[in-house]
Parts: sequence; C-alpha cells; structure tokens
Amino acid sequence: MADSPNCDLKSLSPLQLFERVTEQGEKVRALKAGKAPKDEIDAAVRMLLSLKLSYKTATGQDYQAGLPPKDLVLISNGTTKEEDEDLVDPWNVQTSNAKGVDYDKLIVRFGSSKIDTDLINRIERAIGQKPHHFLRRGIFFSHRDMDQVLDAYENKKPFYLYTGRGPSSQAMHVGHLIPFMFTKWLQEVFDVPLVIQLTDDEKYLWKDMTIEKAYEYAKENAKDIIACGFDVNKTFIFSDLDYLGYKNIVKIQKHVTFNQVKGIFGFTDSDCIGKISFPAIQAAPSFSSSFPQIFNGKENIQCLIPCAIDQDPYFRMTRDVAPRIGQPKPALLHSVFFPALQGAQTKMSASDPNSSIFLTDTAKQIKTKINKHAFSGGRDTIEEHRKYGGNCDVDVSIMYLTFFLEDDDRLEQLKQAYTSGELLTGELKKVLIETMQPLVAAHQERRKQVTDEIVKQFMTPRKLAFEF
Repeated sequence: MADSPNCDLKSLSPLQLFERVTEQGEKVRALKAGKAPKDEIDAAVRMLLSLKLSYKTATGQDYQAGLPPKDLVLISNGTTKEEDEDLVDPWNVQTSNAKGVDYDKLIVRFGSSKIDTDLINRIERAIGQKPHHFLRRGIFFSHRDMDQVLDAYENKKPFYLYTGRGPSSQAMHVGHLIPFMFTKWLQEVFDVPLVIQLTDDEKYLWKDMTIEKAYEYAKENAKDIIACGFDVNKTFIFSDLDYLGYKNIVKIQKHVTFNQVKGIFGFTDSDCIGKISFPAIQAAPSFSSSFPQIFNGKENIQCLIPCAIDQDPYFRMTRDVAPRIGQPKPALLHSVFFPALQGAQTKMSASDPNSSIFLTDTAKQIKTKINKHAFSGGRDTIEEHRKYGGNCDVDVSIMYLTFFLEDDDRLEQLKQAYTSGELLTGELKKVLIETMQPLVAAHQERRKQVTDEIVKQFMTPRKLAFEF
C-alpha cells in the first residue's frame, strides 16, 4: 500500500517539503538496497515523485539533493514593504518590529517544531524536577527531534551536548551567557558529556584580525565559559585552531557542493575558500566520532545542540548530510535572540559597548547603561503612564528580567504593575539594575579563579567521566 502524507502537503513550508523529499529518497534507496518487493518500491517511488512535484510547486524550482531552500530568511511582519521584514542568518539579525523577530513565523520558515507544553511536561517527567525558566518562559522555543533525545534517555541510551562560541572579542556580554547557562543546566539534569567549540578559525576568516588575536580571544572567552560553573570532568572545550575532528570534516565536505553552500549561506564567488569550507567544521562536532577519546570511537551517539536559532542553517546542512555518511542526525534546541539595550530590533553587539552589558562592566557602568540606554515601554509623562500603563512587549528592562530574574511570581508582579501604570520606568530599571549588578559581580569573582592551568585542563583532549 502506498504511504500517505502525514499532513496536507500544501500546509508544509518549502524547507519541510525539502526534508520530506530527502527522507523519502533515503527510504527508496533503502528499499532498493534491501531488495524489497517491487510493489513496495513502486509505491515509495510514487510518493517521492509526488513530494518532488509539491516542492517544485511551492518553490518554483526542481528539488536538488543537499540544496535546501536558501536560508537567508526574510519573514514578513504583515506588510509587503521590504523594510518591514525580518532578516535572520548566521551573521545578521534585523527586524523593524520593536517586539523583535516573529518567532512563530520563523518556526514555519525553518521547518522546526515549537516547544509546547506537552514537551516541557515530558522533560519535567524525565528529569524529575521543574524545567529551567528558559523553557517555561519560551526563551528556548523551538526544537528538532528533542522527542528522540528523550526517547534515548528514557531507554538508558547515551547522548551528549554540543554548543559553542565565536570569539569575536576579548570581553563577552551577558547575552553570550544564555546558551551556556542553559547548557550547564541540561548537563546537570541529564548527566551527559559536553563539548564546546570555540570557532577562532571562523573569526579569523570573517573578521579583520590576526590568527594570533583570534586564538587569544578564544582562550579569554574560555575563562568566561568555565566561570559559568562547568565540570572539568564532564566537559571538553576546544579551539578549532587546536583541535579538529578532521575525518568527519572531510566526509562532510565531500557531500556538500559549492552550489549548496552558496544556496544555504549566501556565499559569493569572491568569498575566500576558507569561508566556503567552514560549515563542515561547525558541523563535525555533531558526530561523536569526532571525539574518539571521549566516546571510545563509537559513531552512533546522539547529539543535542542548544543554540540561538540563527545558527540553525549550519545544522540543517548537517542533518541533511548525516544519513549519507552513516551518522545520526543531531537534535537541536533553539533560543530567541538576546536584545540590545536599545531594543529588540537587533542582537547585542560586542563591537558597540553601549548596546550591551559586558561581563567586565562595573556596578556603576551597569547602572549608567541601563538608565541611559535601556529602551522603555513607558509613556512620555508620569500622568500618561499612570493612566495608560507601560508596554511590556517592547520594554527592554522587562525583556532582560525575563532572562535573568528566576522568580516567576516576582516577574509576573512586575509586569502587572508596569502594565497598570503602578510601576514607573525608573522604578523598573532600578529592579533590573539590582538584578544585573550582583549577577555580573558574581561572574567576575568566579572568573578570577580560572587560571591558565584550569583552561589547559578543560582544553586538553582526554577521556571524560563517562564509559562508552
């Protein structure tokens, strides 16, 4: 009997259609390789042709294996004007909407799945404790195959975590802490190995800096990452300039063409070949065989990647390549973007000191930055604010407190008081200042304890405290 689509094909995004065609193609090849009955193969081929036709109808182009729809994402905010669209790729995030990127539309465009209440409840049952507030508040909002990771965990099968940092500057800002805070929690509740990639090679290729400076930034950033509290016995941090799983990189490179990386990442003929080959380097840690010293050479260990959703194009490419080189597809958890002090239109920037609260800022600098630069959703006058209340959807202080204030009840009280006009903008900023100052100060104290020797321990290839 012919397979029937799981849902109306017309409701699928171009990327979802692409993934369906890819999966069906793999099924056809498997059936042929296994010498399945002719009627079963014919039914699978008919389904493949139907999916390819739907893809062409949706995109206006023929399906090409390994070449998904272009990942330079433009998401309409309800208008047809170019300036009112969201731009999301691994290097740029722009939106004209003061509320920030429309993440529901981004999920549809990227073809990922929303982290819903059912998944959060399942995570809670699996770990036996309350999920992280990043999950409860929708800061991590999208996923790929998290259900499969939970299946593995519940069946006592291993998995590992992989995340990273592009060391573009010596000092990190508080937004950079988000994936590491969440990854640390995941590591603790699931008790799994973690690998952290420092892409100093990427920064050398993309930025105007020497290779020595890129490597220096990697070492300095490693100190901030270690200061988040990771366990040296369960965590391997590596610089691409120091350590690479080259066997997997070569395999990935063989299965991705120049046309494919141009389509996925927007590279041009004038880009250096280092940029063109870099996606394979970011993909390689998704496979456990890149770390034989940790996984004892095993190639079938599931990988879970917590990251901001602008990094997803790298791993959609990885997921496409994985079955063709005999590796499991990595699973992902996507976070929203951390807003600049000036508002949610862009990510925070390490190159603009006033857009960010840096981990090196003093208490006075934090207070000045928040009071002077944090975008307010309040009214123009006290009288108007008391009458009409503030707008929590655009207020940066509320946004930051959603990330860093762990008390759910306190956060809800502040939102209600601000919306009603009872709480003024200055009073709300005072709450944020009192939240951020001790958080940054505590991080600075922990970082002081991270010596060069400790960095060396984390960055030395070695067996971790797990048996495989």
